[in-house]
Amino acid sequence: MSFKSLGLSEPLLKAIGKKGYDTPSPIQAKAIPPVLEGKDVLASAQTGTGKTAGFTLPLLQILSQNPNEKYRPIRALILTPTRELAAQVYANVKEYSEFLNIRSAVIFGGVNQKPQVATIRNGIDVLVATPGRLIDLENQGVLSLKHVEIFVLDEADRMLDMGFLRDIERVMKLMPSKRQNLMFSATFSKDIKKLAYSILNNPVQVEATPENTAVEIIDQKVHRVAKNKKTGLIIKLISEGNWKQVLVFTRTKHGANRLTKKMVSAGITAAAIHGNKSQGARTKALAGFKRGTVRVLVATDIAARGLDIPLLPHVINFELPNIAEDYVHRIGRTGRAGASGQAISLVSADEISYLRGIEKLIDTSIDVEIIEGFEPDPNASTEPIKPGQNRNQGRGRNSGSGNSGNKKNSNRNRNRNRRRNSN
Repeated sequence: MSFKSLGLSEPLLKAIGKKGYDTPSPIQAKAIPPVLEGKDVLASAQTGTGKTAGFTLPLLQILSQNPNEKYRPIRALILTPTRELAAQVYANVKEYSEFLNIRSAVIFGGVNQKPQVATIRNGIDVLVATPGRLIDLENQGVLSLKHVEIFVLDEADRMLDMGFLRDIERVMKLMPSKRQNLMFSATFSKDIKKLAYSILNNPVQVEATPENTAVEIIDQKVHRVAKNKKTGLIIKLISEGNWKQVLVFTRTKHGANRLTKKMVSAGITAAAIHGNKSQGARTKALAGFKRGTVRVLVATDIAARGLDIPLLPHVINFELPNIAEDYVHRIGRTGRAGASGQAISLVSADEISYLRGIEKLIDTSIDVEIIEGFEPDPNASTEPIKPGQNRNQGRGRNSGSGNSGNKKNSNRNRNRNRRRNSN
């Protein structure tokens, strides 16, 4: 099968050829035809399978066939959960529209809005945005979504994880009811399907891989280790393996900063990206990582979602995520576009239940290895540390009934922080 056989126009085929592609990926082959037919689409594909082109290419063709070059209202909106993903999608839109008379822009928080506003006021066809900045500029009267013909909700599962449901609903009300809707997600949970059928109209459902499975080509391994020996072990693995490009995941921003400092102290060039970092610092760190001047990029889940790092060989879970689906997203950073990759997880006693949940989700038992000198602590508790809980909560004199009453507020604050850090 070729891109031409999918019905794409010559200007798009020229742009695709310039990028060096000749054969569509499975998700592209399945998604592009129904999108070109004007149908709503619900698509599930793991990270790194080419799903961005799966909606970008047909979207650009539809807009170019019915140009509105005089006024250029926003005719297509692509909503993404994070700044990095928005920038990556925008880069794809620019590349694929090189030989088309299509204008596009990207907007997200954390940077000066003036250049973004100036671009929008000059007229654009395609807008890539994160929810926070989009709603902010709409409130200021800078942009209007009244002429949107195609709406794309990208990384819908992450949108829900980050508490964007109300923002999505608000954006929906700003657009015409008659439009084409495309929804892309790495997983199809019950919540995703519920959201899909509130947005989509008789959607065509396409999947490139079985639901909630890890990329099979990735070599997955677990190192059981004592929590206080994790830093020593990860430095040993990277140094002795002479690994040049490693993406490391931590659960928290402070954890990412601490680990980065220890890496640098050990002579390993490293940088951290997370919500507390400025957009400039995040962009600089990622650029250094791609160039090879930074060997290790330490990231939180929110900051790393949507990163496009070609041929990334190693991903390390310094800490396992407490949400099993996030493991799939994390390791999907490697093994992209058919390349091989290795995903290693450092698992302490209190993360065993997380590991079991991950293995259940991916229906795979992950190989376990214990390295001499870094053995797990036989006396450590296997009870997981809950998000927002410190080690003293729930036991000893620091425990108390007052903690449970704050659960709803804690969840609400966590979602609020996630939205603020991503936008």
